[in-house]
Amino acid sequence: MSVPQVSRGGAGNGTAPGASPGARRTPTRRRLFDAAVTLIAEQGFSATTVDEIAERAGVAKGTVYYNFASKNVLYEELLRDGIDLLADSLRQAADSATARGGTRIDALDAMIRAGLDFIACSPALIQLYVAELWRTNRTWRATLTSVRGRAQSVVEAVLREAVEAGELSGELDIPLTASALLGMVLVAALDWQSFQPDRSVEEVHAALSRLLQGRVGGGGQAPPA
Repeated sequence: MSVPQVSRGGAGNGTAPGASPGARRTPTRRRLFDAAVTLIAEQGFSATTVDEIAERAGVAKGTVYYNFASKNVLYEELLRDGIDLLADSLRQAADSATARGGTRIDALDAMIRAGLDFIACSPALIQLYVAELWRTNRTWRATLTSVRGRAQSVVEAVLREAVEAGELSGELDIPLTASALLGMVLVAALDWQSFQPDRSVEEVHAALSRLLQGRVGGGGQAPPA
């Protein structure tokens, strides 16, 4: 499984402030992310060692510490980069939908599809993210809260535009609705991957589209799968 990277330099995540994107998107760092997310999904964070990450990535143990100050920092940055990329995928999907002349409801539907596609490609990353949402004692809790906020703010922005355009009621609770929509995609996708893998992404998207149209959009027909 490949876990793509989004560059966000800073002393708190093991890279120097102002580090260039190219410095962070090296093949070695990609291999370390891929190895870490797979191992942690298989056996848990505490049970996964730096030696195992290095072995799975095919690098020396010192290479791990050259790129990340600790296993905690590696995992924190893994979550940060992965969820940042999810947020970028959602935003791009919404922009493409509106650029084609679609409504904000169409943009929300496009975001659902983009989220499903992302999770299908990175199921272990999303499993870890969802699991971490329930833990409050991790050293990276502040980072997790921040990246969750970024992903949710993308959905909130489209909902706010829909309200301003008169497509949705002004009484809509935007933060809560955004959280519900994002959570719907995450949980439905994980259930699909874990228990209904025979279903196609088109089937899952069509089902969630109907929920979107009926509960947020206020009725009407779901877009064709």
